[in-house]
Amino acid sequence: MESAGPPSLWGYTIVSNVQIRIAGAVNDSIVDGPGIRMALFMQGCKHHCLGCQNPETHNFSGGSTKTIDDILTAIEQNPLLDGVTFSGGEPLEQAASLIGLSCAIHDRGLNIWCYTGYLFEEICAGVPSPEARELLQHVDVLIDGPFIEAQRSLDARWRGSTNQRVIDVAASLAGGEIVTLYS
Repeated sequence: MESAGPPSLWGYTIVSNVQIRIAGAVNDSIVDGPGIRMALFMQGCKHHCLGCQNPETHNFSGGSTKTIDDILTAIEQNPLLDGVTFSGGEPLEQAASLIGLSCAIHDRGLNIWCYTGYLFEEICAGVPSPEARELLQHVDVLIDGPFIEAQRSLDARWRGSTNQRVIDVAASLAGGEIVTLYS
């Protein structure tokens, strides 16, 4: 009898032992998007924004590795979660690994927010990689742009600096223009 192969969600094969390098996770975050969220802080970032709140995440060799299964197990242990937030470091540097995780998160009925130092327009053009552009298809809300210390604001909802945008990804991709939330 032949095996059915790895599970598939939304047409993507989920390889549960894929490694994702993370700096850490917060299981009950209320500051990384609406509701109760699991915030996953990716390890590695090329942006090195002045005033970054997580400079320890810049080194690509730091942190630890977790499999998609490890992360999903942690998510499933918290029935109160409304969603998952990818933060950093820079999540798009690990976009290929996050695509499968994102599919599995959506399959569990949770939404996905992603913070990135890249601009939406850059990502759509394939920066930093074609996989990053593909990951957009699996992100509900994207907070884009580098943190700019001179534009830091405690009043910018869900953002660290006022140059950053909170983008409804599906509406933006469907309409061909950026649709922002919480302006």
